[in-house]
Amino acid sequence: MPSSAAETAARLESTGVVAVIRADSPDQCVDICRALGAGGVVGWEIAMTTPRALRAIEQVADELGDEGCVGVGTVLDAPTAAAAIHAGAEFVFSPTVALDVIDTAKRYGRMVVPGALTPTEVLAAWTAGGDLVKVFPAGRMGPKYFKDLHGPLPQVKLTPTGGVDLDTAADWIAAGACCLGAGSSLVKMSHVRAGEFDAITGLAKQFIDTVAAARAAN
Repeated sequence: MPSSAAETAARLESTGVVAVIRADSPDQCVDICRALGAGGVVGWEIAMTTPRALRAIEQVADELGDEGCVGVGTVLDAPTAAAAIHAGAEFVFSPTVALDVIDTAKRYGRMVVPGALTPTEVLAAWTAGGDLVKVFPAGRMGPKYFKDLHGPLPQVKLTPTGGVDLDTAADWIAAGACCLGAGSSLVKMSHVRAGEFDAITGLAKQFIDTVAAARAAN
């Protein structure tokens, strides 16, 4: 039985890190997610830009469903959202405020995180039912932008994607991010292709520790 949207959101927020995975094949995704889970990162967003991404989601859900939360990212339309949910995705991330994607995720009781950049887009995403709002591309704006957004919009839960690494993670948390989306700074394809999954586990631990320390300091 999949978790409710609220349960999934609480789990991802509690650990504070969601791995954004763009792999070469579905088989890599299972090994990547296993390595991430060993390091404490239990939110696994498999991007639709991964070849046979739906198969990857299904494999991870079947093999590691009890160990973490697998979701789908880079979702641009409702049919893709529905297909990913049927494959086992417990959450849906989109780079835009796609209302049909939000509606589809809600229809199936899944957590949904639309992407936005401007204050108008952020509020529209939240009002439409986003459980969190992904600020993307966050790296262009920086952590201070989160503080600026939270001035008039303190109720909106924000998560950055883009520009998140071990050097900036604490700054994002201090600026009010509820969790972080970490892509190539966490899942390095050079490690994956070399079979160096222990290195991914090590990076996952560093991200989890950095987020925990930043939260304790704030």
